[in-house]
Amino acid sequence: MRKYFTNLGLLQIFCALLLVICIMFLSNYYVYKNSISNIYEKVTENNDLAVKSTVQSFDNSFRAINNIIHSIHGLPYNNLQSEEPGEIDMEKVYLMQDSLTTLIASVDYVEEAVVFYDGIELAITSSGTSSVKQLFNNKYKHDLFTADYWRQYMRLKNSFKIFPGQYFKISTESTGQNRKKLMIAVAGNKVRMSNKNIILLIDEDKFLKHINQSFMVPGSSLVVLDNDRQVLFSAGAPINVSNLLNEVYFSSSLEATMTREDYEYHFYKSDFNGYIYIDRIPYQFKNIDSVTQANKQIMISAIICAVILSLFLSIYLNRPVKKILRQLGGGSSRGNDFRKILSGIVKMQSELKEYKNELKYIDIEARRGVFLQSLDEYSHSAEHEEQMNKYYSGFFLGKKFVLVMLQLNANKGVEQGELSIEGIADIVQESLRGERVGSNVFYERQMKFLAIVSLDQGSEREALIKRLRLMLARLEKEELSGYSIWASVSKVYDAEAKYCRTAYQEVVTGMMYRDVTESCFVMDIEKIQYEWGIYFPFEKIEKLSNCVLNGKLNEGKGIIQEIISDNAQRKIHHHQLAHIARTMFFYMARHANSSVNANNELYMLERRFMAALDNAHDYRLIEQELIEAAGLIAKHSQVEAMNKLNPTFISQYIELHYMENLYLDHIAEVVETSPKYFSSYFKKTFGVNYVEYLNKVRLSHARELLKDTVYTVGEIGEKTGYLNSSTFTTTFKKYYGISPSEYRKQHAS
Repeated sequence: MRKYFTNLGLLQIFCALLLVICIMFLSNYYVYKNSISNIYEKVTENNDLAVKSTVQSFDNSFRAINNIIHSIHGLPYNNLQSEEPGEIDMEKVYLMQDSLTTLIASVDYVEEAVVFYDGIELAITSSGTSSVKQLFNNKYKHDLFTADYWRQYMRLKNSFKIFPGQYFKISTESTGQNRKKLMIAVAGNKVRMSNKNIILLIDEDKFLKHINQSFMVPGSSLVVLDNDRQVLFSAGAPINVSNLLNEVYFSSSLEATMTREDYEYHFYKSDFNGYIYIDRIPYQFKNIDSVTQANKQIMISAIICAVILSLFLSIYLNRPVKKILRQLGGGSSRGNDFRKILSGIVKMQSELKEYKNELKYIDIEARRGVFLQSLDEYSHSAEHEEQMNKYYSGFFLGKKFVLVMLQLNANKGVEQGELSIEGIADIVQESLRGERVGSNVFYERQMKFLAIVSLDQGSEREALIKRLRLMLARLEKEELSGYSIWASVSKVYDAEAKYCRTAYQEVVTGMMYRDVTESCFVMDIEKIQYEWGIYFPFEKIEKLSNCVLNGKLNEGKGIIQEIISDNAQRKIHHHQLAHIARTMFFYMARHANSSVNANNELYMLERRFMAALDNAHDYRLIEQELIEAAGLIAKHSQVEAMNKLNPTFISQYIELHYMENLYLDHIAEVVETSPKYFSSYFKKTFGVNYVEYLNKVRLSHARELLKDTVYTVGEIGEKTGYLNSSTFTTTFKKYYGISPSEYRKQHAS
């Protein structure tokens, strides 16, 4: 027995095992305390914020859908009947279509908006018109949601409802037939706001991408129920909600919690539409105190057992370890090789560092999320505000603050380098520190950054703006070369979170209302001069559209330059000029024929054009984008001369030559057919006879000239194709009930 205690190799094995046990114990305890307890406490705490943020995102999305429906109800086209009994006024239809396109353009997850009326088979969408039967039985095909189903549904009294996602067979000219999962939002009709029946088709994949759920605890589930407690959306493992809801009682904050089996359920009820959100997370992590006690007991028991085991193992392994060392080339050397144990400890430390980095990333994203939520115009629950308050104190580094919005735009033809969003935010943060300005910089979206700049006195604002101008000029030449940077500065506010929303609205206004000829790239909200005298010549825009149709690009370019330069001289605001440019674009794009849809060229052109408008800081860039768009649209807008007897050619020919003597014989000769056949074809195709259609086109242009020009009634009659003023006056009075002179007096500015 004595030789065992005096054997150096035996003592080395025993001490090595004890050392390993001590290291493992300390490492496990350190990992446990720093990884399991602290990290999960913060993760679960942030999960509560993440779920509430997700609920808010759902509410905002549903609110946006509801706002679109209310806006469509508010459109003035409650009656499509024309002056002729039984006829539909196509001008109202086209205006309704343009309005639908504008309303859904800002919400990318809305696939289509459909409007139809009781007793009228016509269905109006943002992409065109068709019959209700054609739209729901052929283009958007579903076994249940057919045209008859929606007709019957709209006859009943129903509240606003969103149907869960269903797969539809969608037919298009470009891609044929494909399947897509769509949610359907149907306007309520218990209280009739208008005569319109409104249906929104929502792309479920885009809708869910719009709602960020990436920060929720892994293993959790989320279910959304509508007012009828029907499942509208479910993510994660399935949840049986039928029994759960019977036991839930919501608090005054519209929240509730329930524990069942191995899960804890959190219930949130929307104060906007009454929808219920159920979040399920594993419950065993909530019992962290009992887990801590159990781990301590396990560790103490493990130490006692390990010492005893080390003693027996050291005796048992003494001779085998020596043989192994000799076989591995150790010779008669004493002791053991602990390199594998050391490598394991290094690996464990690396994992711990990764956990800390993940925690740091979660904390940064939580701070950003809290700040962006502080800009939300809608109030949150008291508990939610209380959890966010601990982040607010870190936003302000002085007694007062201003909010600065920075917009970065990549310069065309210039390489920007591989800079991440976080890298750009760090560059801006460090540059502000270099100017001795205390600030916190957050990324918003679309290359927009928000900086909370702290001040001690309100009088420091003017000096700050001067330093910002110098700083941004330097960044454009050095760290952020390849980008143009514009900024907007709010007024001075006390360092309190409640003023962030107001300051944000001001910097957004500064970006929108900047002068299109402004050369200074720092907008001061206090020095904006509001202008309203925009130049919007309707007849020239119509002429531009026809020039593009007929390939007269030089003449169209001149019209674009005239309209843009005239508005630039008036020093109108950026968003006003962008609105004029969008109108000119859509007037040109409406002539594109069906071949352009083969490769989605017009869609891609529209996306590039809209993005360029938002990022253009100079009216010359907007002018250049319009000219390029006109050239691309013109390639797909030429009417084929081989088949002149078609509605597009006839309507465009009349639009271009209405001021001439367009007798029936003349236009029949143009389309290479007989007058009798052409008259019959025209009546069948357009629903009115040729003379009546020509009069409506001429009088439409005459009304614009009466309102916007100083020409005499006789001159206007000649310019619109009438042989004399008496014929013009008689025809005008027949269609509008008043003479041209009376019409001009009524619309005099």
